[in-house]
Amino acid sequence: METLLNITIYLPLLGVLGILAAKSDEAIRWIALAVTSVTFAISLPLIFNFDVAGSHIAQYVTETDSLVYGLDIKYIVGLDGLSLLLFMLTTLFGPIVVLSAWTSVKKHVGGFFAMLMLLQTGSLGVFASLDLVVFYVFFELTLIPMYFLIGIWGGADRIKATIKFFLYTLVGSLIMLVALVYVGYNAGAMINDGVFITDWRVLSGMDYQIGLVEQTWLFSAFALAFFIKVPLFPFHTWLPYAHTEAPTAGSVVLAAIMLKMGTYGLIRFCLPLFPNAMVEFAPFIALLAVIGIVYGALVAMVQKDVKKLVAYSSVSHLGFVVLGLFALNSIGVQGAIIQMINHGLSTGALFLIVGMIYDRRHSRMIEDFGGITGIMPVFAVFFLLATFASIGLPGLNGFVGEFLILMGAFTSETIDNIWFAIFATTGVILAAIYMLWMFRRVMFGPVIKEENKKLTDLNAREIGLLIPVMIFIIWIGIRPTHFTQFSEHQVTVLLEQAEEKRANVLEAANPTELPGWASRFYDITPNIAEFSKEDTNE
Repeated sequence: METLLNITIYLPLLGVLGILAAKSDEAIRWIALAVTSVTFAISLPLIFNFDVAGSHIAQYVTETDSLVYGLDIKYIVGLDGLSLLLFMLTTLFGPIVVLSAWTSVKKHVGGFFAMLMLLQTGSLGVFASLDLVVFYVFFELTLIPMYFLIGIWGGADRIKATIKFFLYTLVGSLIMLVALVYVGYNAGAMINDGVFITDWRVLSGMDYQIGLVEQTWLFSAFALAFFIKVPLFPFHTWLPYAHTEAPTAGSVVLAAIMLKMGTYGLIRFCLPLFPNAMVEFAPFIALLAVIGIVYGALVAMVQKDVKKLVAYSSVSHLGFVVLGLFALNSIGVQGAIIQMINHGLSTGALFLIVGMIYDRRHSRMIEDFGGITGIMPVFAVFFLLATFASIGLPGLNGFVGEFLILMGAFTSETIDNIWFAIFATTGVILAAIYMLWMFRRVMFGPVIKEENKKLTDLNAREIGLLIPVMIFIIWIGIRPTHFTQFSEHQVTVLLEQAEEKRANVLEAANPTELPGWASRFYDITPNIAEFSKEDTNE
């Protein structure tokens, strides 16, 4: 199984070689579809053979000797309860994204699909990496193909969108790199005989504990990079441009996969490495998350472009994910993890649907549509399902994540303010307003534009790529435990270890040397782990 994991990660990269050797655009498309389909197929045993009871321990691990002389940097990949579903979501969307671009991409076809293959390898590597340096390499690798996908195959304003996307994400990543190097040397001095080490399994353990002052700065550096990637308000301004100007395939990958790297990084690295800083900054981050929820919804409400509306809805929905993570109890964190998957499915579906109507009408403006339900009934059904999933209708996937997140926020001892949950709930209401209002204007009413009478309904290819997404939207809504079971045990263990490490750091600290924020909490240690147990028992 270890070999299978590595094959899954690098098979798309091998697909690039096949694409470069292809003689025609048609051959390129079929090679891309074959490679991504096989990648998904061979990834299935990874989830079928996953040990749920041992989800807190990385499985299918491959570990090499040190890659750099004098530094304990190793190629370590594996899957655990935090990464498994995101890894599988990435393989699922591989063939879907290829099919979505089957006829819409007509220039530099080989380059386009080569960038998609490279992006998939980078994304899979991010979720499988268990060494911070290897994670960082894959994390940065994803920027390169997305840069070209937007810059070459994007819309009229693609250059501005590309530059903004690249600068925002690169600056955050470079700051994180500085903090990563400090962590590696600091950990080496403490627990590895002075040798630089970035093995996540070692760093997240109880033997390595970072002081309060260092946690403040290191958490700020790591979190900034991840907040930009999410993106969390006010670091979100690059996202609407990138989404709007990117080709459909780029928007789908960005929404379904790449944005999750930010929220994944917060729980994978920030919580086990900087638990004291996580607890202290939780109320402030929760406030930003709630602002993002409401702000994203309000701005989405006034958009005239359907794609830009969906883009701003991502700002709102991912605010829920951040809120759940910083609730720091098992209900909230579990809700955040499943909501990462839910957002990928529902928003990915919406971008696919917007792309389909754009290919026919060459417009995304709401005012250019109206009354097309009778003309495109199959399209209307898929569009309605994706819309209901996005607003969190009970019985569909969106409800599950939002419900758990709001429950976690209401009962959180770290946030300790139910008004965060109350204001976040308004985001659910606003989402229903702007999504249903948009759907009504696009799909119902009289057919005013003559061009809309000539529209054709979805073809077999388009139906085929939407059906798998809709299956999971309904499946998660009806049987969420089939998916939450993979991370449930790991979340409990992670929170318990984070609380124990946090208490140990406070106990070892000298009160006279504490930073101002930490001195207030020196004698106040809310027990996250015990509260998480209560959530689980309930």
